[in-house]
Amino acid sequence: MTAINRRRALTGSAAIAVGVPVLAACGSDDDSPASGATDSSSPSPSDESPSEPSADGTETPSGGAALATASTVPVGGCFVNADAKVVVTQPTEGDFKAFSAVCTHQGCLVESSGDGEIPCPCHGSRFSLEDGSPVSGPATAALAPVEITVDGDSITEA
Repeated sequence: MTAINRRRALTGSAAIAVGVPVLAACGSDDDSPASGATDSSSPSPSDESPSEPSADGTETPSGGAALATASTVPVGGCFVNADAKVVVTQPTEGDFKAFSAVCTHQGCLVESSGDGEIPCPCHGSRFSLEDGSPVSGPATAALAPVEITVDGDSITEA
C-alpha cells in the first residue's frame, strides 16, 4: 500500500479546490426553462406602453428616452443625464445639442455646467457646447454627437 506523501496530498487538495467551484458553476439552482425557451411572464415589445414616466415626471414618447427638459439646460451651459450617459447643451437660447457624456480621455462622465463649456472633473478636459470638440486637454477627441428631438419642454433621444 502506498503512503500519501505531502506532494500527493497537496495535489489532491488543489484539484478539489479548483474542481468543485467549476462543477458548481455548471449547474443551476433556478427552475427557469432552458435557454431558447420563451418565458410567458416577460413582457414582449408589444406589451409595453407607448409612453413611460421619466424621473422628472414627464412622459417619454416610445421613440426615445427622456434626457432632460428645456428648463434644466442652462443657456450657455449643459445638463448631464448620467443614466443615459448623454450631455445636453444649449449654446444659445433655444438651440439644443447632445453628445456622449463619456470623456474621450479616460472615460469619466462630464459634469453639468453653466459656464460655457462641458467640463470633465477627472483630468480637467473641457469641451465645446457647439460641437463637443475638446477646448482644453488632455482629451484630444470630440464627444460623440447624439441625435435628439425637442418637443416643447421635452428633450428626448431620437
